[in-house]
Formats: sequence, C-alpha cells, structure tokens
Amino acid sequence: MILAKPERKSFKGIAIAGIPDKRFDVEIRSGRFVSVREADAAAAAGAAAQAGAATQAGAAAQGEEAESAGSSDPAAEIVDGSELWITPGLIDLHTHMAWTDFDHADQDKRDPAEVEAMQARAFEATLRTGVTTVRDAGGLTPAAAAHLVREYRQPLRIDNGSHMFGAADARGADYLKRKADEVFASGANWIKIMATGGLGAPTESVTDPVFTEDEFAFLVRYAHENGRKVFVHAWGGAAIDWSARAGVQSIEHGMFLTADQAARLAEANVAFVPTASIYRIAADPQGVLGLPPVIRDRAARAVEAHANAVAYAKRAGVRIGFGTDYATPHLHGRNLQELYTLLDYGLNREEAWIAATSDAARILGRSGELGSIAEGYLSDAVIFGSDPYAARSEAELRGSIAAVITGTDESELA
Repeated sequence: MILAKPERKSFKGIAIAGIPDKRFDVEIRSGRFVSVREADAAAAAGAAAQAGAATQAGAAAQGEEAESAGSSDPAAEIVDGSELWITPGLIDLHTHMAWTDFDHADQDKRDPAEVEAMQARAFEATLRTGVTTVRDAGGLTPAAAAHLVREYRQPLRIDNGSHMFGAADARGADYLKRKADEVFASGANWIKIMATGGLGAPTESVTDPVFTEDEFAFLVRYAHENGRKVFVHAWGGAAIDWSARAGVQSIEHGMFLTADQAARLAEANVAFVPTASIYRIAADPQGVLGLPPVIRDRAARAVEAHANAVAYAKRAGVRIGFGTDYATPHLHGRNLQELYTLLDYGLNREEAWIAATSDAARILGRSGELGSIAEGYLSDAVIFGSDPYAARSEAELRGSIAAVITGTDESELA
C-alpha cells in the first residue's frame, strides 16, 4: 500500500528500526511527523485493545469538529504498532527512471506510449520497494517526471539531472556554458558529469578523463554559480582528484578509488555513491541483463575492485550514499539489493541504512526534511511487519513491507 500525504495518522507503540528495546508513538498530520515520543511500556502493551476504541472516539470528535468548522478532513486513524517497525523512506541517489532498456537503441524502437507506461510502472515499483525519493542520473527531464507523477498518480519525489555531460560535450568552455544554460532552463537542480568511461569503455582506458581539467573545473564552477549541485560519474583516476579540488557533491561508482583519494574526498566533504550491486548484476552470465561477454568481463573487474573502494571510503570517513544505477523493468523495484551489497562490502547494518536515509538526505541537501523519523520532517516512511535490520535477504526485506508513506502527493510534485 502506498499512502500519500496522510492528513491524520498515528502509530501507537511502533518500533523505529535501529533503536532496540524501545517503542514509540508516532503521529502524522498533513504529511509531516508532528510527534515522535517514546511510548509508555504499559500503554504500548495495551495499544491493541485501545486502538479500535480510540479510532471510534477520534472519528466522532473529528466529525463534530468538521461539522462545526465546515471541514472535510478525515478523522485520525490510530494504528496499533506493537508488531510493526518504521524506517524513513529510502533515498536512491543514482537511478535512471526514464530508461526501459539497457541498450538505448532498443528503447528507441518502442512505441512512445509503451515507453511511458513502462516508466510509470518503474515509478510504482520504486515506491513499493520503500524508495520515496530518487536522484535521477540522466535521461528524465523535470517536465517528463512531473507528467508521470501527475498522470499515473505515483508520488515519487525526484531530484533531477536531465542531461549527462560526457565526451560529446567536451568542446570547450563556451559550448559547456551554452549546454549548461539549456539544462538549467529545463529545471534540473543537478548537473551530472560523465568524467570517465564506463562499461562501454575498454578496461585499460576506463579511468581516463573525457574532459580537460579546465573544462571540468569550468563546468563545476558554473553549475555552483547557478545554484546547482554536481555529481560525477568517475570510475577512478584523475577525475576523482579534480572532483575533490572542485568540491563536487558526490562521486558515483568510483570502484578504482585509492586510499589517498578517499582521504582527499573526506577532507573536501565529497560523498561517495558506489552503486555497487549493478556491477554484480551486470557481471552475472545468468543475470537478468543478459549482457555480452566483453561487457560482463568489464563489470567483473569492477566488482573485484569495488569492495576495496568502499573500505577505503569507510576508513577515511567519507560519507557513503545509497544508489543503484538501476534502469530497466528487471531492476526497478529491487533497489534493496544495494543494501545487501553494501553489507557484503564492509558496512554494518546501521551504516547501510544511514547511507540510504539520513546521509542520502544530507547529500541531496535535504537533511532538515528527509531521512529521519523526527518531528517536523516530511512523513516519508516504510512500515515493516518484522524488524528490517534482521532481514537476511533483499527478498525477505521487500516481502516484509506493509506500507509505504510519502509526505507529499502527486499534486505537489507535478
């Protein structure tokens, strides 16, 4: 169940995942948490018996208030949370919501109506897996995102990069300025720089920069001057050093990050979004992407290096963010796989969840409203039927989701 912008909803005696041996009373009004208080133990034990009566009493009282004030606001719904857990809504910092096929040529062959319907299903699948906010890493314009949210009533919150600045844009500062102005005009609030190659590049050259250092520095500076944040696709090499010097907001992928570079990222407060699970999926010869052997081999080399990069970042104190780089119907809705890859690569449970919630919100620049179950924050949340920290697999975790709540509805996001 996806519940957008609850007017009045209360959970009595619910557990906040990651806080052991405590239960809380959590109240939501108009899409925000207005009260988060530790529950009295005796009251929490009796919550199940009292919830029904409280709901009826609340409905009657609210009905009287509505009649006298001419309001149609619904009565508060009181939920027994004694067997439930709540977490903040997850934030996927690197996904591609507009892509329906791994090969863009295959997407171009599809009927536009089919593409739009597939994109709408991707929005829904992403929400149902507990991700309430995404940073689209290229391919989706703000106008297209607003259309999908409005027409298909899927209130997914989207930060947007629109265009991916890559090798074809390496034409000097004047060209970059004109192209950046176009991206700003689209409404995008991020600039995405493809500073190195990726799976399409030969292994021996995948860390070579595709821009000159002057071009790269100009684009970052111009974005910041115009109030845009910058995230950088960089597998490794000099582009990571340039990013630290320029003060970008985050490095994406970074599997060939060195220990020295991690220290410089930490010093410059540049975050690291590994997007680790997609490379394991891409390297799998039996995987859902079905990629050719040469691409699988390149992905396998990335997998071999990625755990070391995450370890270097963790040791240096780099803020690590949750991002999937998912981009097809086979992958949208399976975002929780990234949590388990981060666990495999050395993060503990708390660190992995922080990467997907409070630290992800900080990377977005939205730490005051997203990423926490706290008074005043938007009520983006996931309700689980069992302790999500104890789930042993992505499938088990996804299967325990009872509801997804967002603090906004489609009318506010369109």
